[in-house]
Amino acid sequence: MIEMKVAGIALDAGTRSPIVLLKDSSERRALPIFIGQDQARAIISVLERQEPPRPLTHDLISNIFDIWGMNLEKVIIHDLRDHTFFAMLCLNQGGVRKEIDCRPSDAISIALRTGSPIWVVEEVVADASIPVDRDADEAEREAFRNFVADISPSELIKRSGFRQS
Repeated sequence: MIEMKVAGIALDAGTRSPIVLLKDSSERRALPIFIGQDQARAIISVLERQEPPRPLTHDLISNIFDIWGMNLEKVIIHDLRDHTFFAMLCLNQGGVRKEIDCRPSDAISIALRTGSPIWVVEEVVADASIPVDRDADEAEREAFRNFVADISPSELIKRSGFRQS
């Protein structure tokens, strides 16, 4: 799994639908997830540190977690089927762990309110992410090609620490 952070909310150029953008720690890949207007507002309010006059739904859920001694250990975006992402909340209450199915937009909004990490399964990142820094990706590929072209098999074995018998 890859830990990702919310980079922000964007609008799709064609449909004007909101998209939450998650980025990996190297900021080399972004995962765009289409969300609804209400979920976008809920995420933006946390990112901009806006306090609603009364708790909204995600605030209420976070408050319930606190009152009942539940810890949101992490959010996992675990699947992508037919252009739909699937997520779960991973909760711990007194050593008892539970996983709750959740829309990714709600999971992200709750994770932001509780300070919980957002993880994405590697296959989902591979299938749906977009490159952010193409130049860095190409430079890394070129450096690897040069490394492979310039090294002999015996030198590679020696550098790996593998001992032949």
